[in-house]
Amino acid sequence: MLVPWLIAFATTQVVEVPIYMRALLERGGQVNGEGPVFARWPAALAVAFAASAITHPIVWFVWPRVISGDYVLMVAVAEAFAILAEAAWLRAFGLRRALLWAGFANAASVVFGMILDRVGCGLG
Repeated sequence: MLVPWLIAFATTQVVEVPIYMRALLERGGQVNGEGPVFARWPAALAVAFAASAITHPIVWFVWPRVISGDYVLMVAVAEAFAILAEAAWLRAFGLRRALLWAGFANAASVVFGMILDRVGCGLG
């Protein structure tokens, strides 16, 4: 179970980190509309990586045990959790439109995972 999780985690990071980097380095990305949240990429990279690093283990290991009977419901609840938690994390650093960015990043990684699954490279 750990190897599939590591692959899914790495895939999620490959998709979500660049999206969060864009948001955190975007001109006018601060809540007050002035300047980027971070002026340098190392800090943005750390915050971007941590967003999914915090939520992904919970999505992968906890939610399937909490909601075990209905896969679609479990995925919907787990993804809603990830979006809200990652948005709160990003907002704590002053990112404007954090919920929009978190929704976009998570939707992108879910769709990418579905495509991988469809072409036979998925984990399911």
